[in-house]
Amino acid sequence: MARRKTKNHNVRKLLRSGNKGVSVTLPIELVRELEWRTKQKVVIKKKGKTLIIEDWKE
Repeated sequence: MARRKTKNHNVRKLLRSGNKGVSVTLPIELVRELEWRTKQKVVIKKKGKTLIIEDWKE
């Protein structure tokens, strides 16, 4: 698989997961910077046409 050009590094595709789910992969650099881990809970909010992904707080 070819590497993405620098200007397109954060362009991602939506992937179907099962019948009703959709997933997207996050750039590993951002996940490491935020210190997120596998299976960590996150909150997804919709603001206009933008999705905001935040760490889940109990």
